[in-house]
Amino acid sequence: SSGSRDEAQGDRRARILSRGLPKQKPIDGVKQVVVVASGKGGVGKSTTADILTNTFYFLFLTQTKEVGLLDADIYGPSIPKMMNLKGNPELTQKNLMRPLKNYGITCMSMGFLVEETAPVVWRGLMVMSAVEKLLRQVDWGQLDYLVVDMPPGTGDVQLSVSQNIPIAGAVIISTPQDVALLDARKGAEMFRKVQVPVLGLVQNMSVFQCPKCKHETHIFGANGVRDLAKTLGLDFLGDIPLHVNIREMCDSGQPVVISQPQSDA
Repeated sequence: SSGSRDEAQGDRRARILSRGLPKQKPIDGVKQVVVVASGKGGVGKSTTADILTNTFYFLFLTQTKEVGLLDADIYGPSIPKMMNLKGNPELTQKNLMRPLKNYGITCMSMGFLVEETAPVVWRGLMVMSAVEKLLRQVDWGQLDYLVVDMPPGTGDVQLSVSQNIPIAGAVIISTPQDVALLDARKGAEMFRKVQVPVLGLVQNMSVFQCPKCKHETHIFGANGVRDLAKTLGLDFLGDIPLHVNIREMCDSGQPVVISQPQSDA
């Protein structure tokens, strides 16, 4: 009797929880969504999202693939500067925002909707509403891939995006240092909990090469992300060096994949 009662309570709890979760609904016109995330800020997630998006476009250029980039970092949008885009989106006849475009990539960001120097001082509910609008009230056209640059952490935005739209996979970015790896692990585990496949880990700022003597220094440690990927049973997707060209090109809005495709970086 006690066992059947516990089983009934468990079934009831499961039904209540299932009712509380939003049903995933695809974004109109978007075939595949890939999110780029990190558990910690300052590890180069937006830079990597920028490189990844342009790599998608660069690799599929001959296959006429359409690629988009959504900057979901409401408080600190950086994609407009990295993609050299300014201006306010126009509205279509259906009252949808028309994304801006550069280098053949369709982009949308909170940075297009507020002044560049204006802080976004919002509470959680307003942020969630803004993310929903950036996802649903944008005329994305027909995209083969939409790369979403997520804000750092494992909070409301990450959960909302993961639970509201079908995601093909997540890419986790981290530097090799221990303090960043702790949060990267939490990020990977969060996506696993919400049933989002983790495509693998990228090690950013992996090595610095002196421009004069060519000596290589692992400023943030060596192989930390590679070891974490092995521990979690995930793929290690590669290294991105700490290189002045990458920083300069991102700051000038000329992604290194486009501006210097033959360089080591």
